[in-house]
Amino acid sequence: MNSLYLIPSTLGDTPPHQVLPDGTLDVLPKLSVFVVEELRSARRFLSAAGLKGKIDGLEFHTLNEHTTPEEIEALGALFDRGSVGLITEAGLPAVADPGAALVALCHRKGIPVVPLVGPSSLMLALMASGLNGQSFAFRGYLPAKSNERKSAIKKVEKDSSLFSQTQIFIETPYRNDALLADFLAGLSPATLLCIAADLTLPTQTILTQTVSEWRRKTNFTIGKRPCVFLILAQSN
Repeated sequence: MNSLYLIPSTLGDTPPHQVLPDGTLDVLPKLSVFVVEELRSARRFLSAAGLKGKIDGLEFHTLNEHTTPEEIEALGALFDRGSVGLITEAGLPAVADPGAALVALCHRKGIPVVPLVGPSSLMLALMASGLNGQSFAFRGYLPAKSNERKSAIKKVEKDSSLFSQTQIFIETPYRNDALLADFLAGLSPATLLCIAADLTLPTQTILTQTVSEWRRKTNFTIGKRPCVFLILAQSN
């Protein structure tokens, strides 16, 4: 039966063969239709993953935050012709990704969904953080406006303390340092904060310290690097 294959992509310019298993890479040549978040990066990824010279023979459809519900519904017709691959910008499809709407469509239509193995920045960061890996919550993006973000930080810190639960966040790279500044201003000194940037890349940075210790790092900046933030508040 025709299926939707969820194809993980790399978290940066790491060669696909370094972070994706053979079983995942072996699926790619079997597919000719892909739904992607961004066409240029998807073509570049597939070329690096072993399809160089074959890209022009593939069929691409875009699914991003601007795709309408009607356009998503229309993608269902693709499965009448064969299986389809879903590729996001980085990491795992359908996790903090508009591709989740296509996965939901497949479930409604009874189309099998096949997740493939690849890197997850969220799980890699949690693994390396030293924070609670038994109870955690992915909060996605905090509000962009500073006042709203500061209020949200107080709330999630309270939740973390109440449930002894690691809280995980991502941010648009150009707002990384603004978010870090709000964390350092709003969190309690004893709260643990992990910054995990450029995961799987040669420039990878993973560091967990208390907020009090972070405040002493006056020259530290993250810059415009893909980053995951994790906090764990001390229980009262």
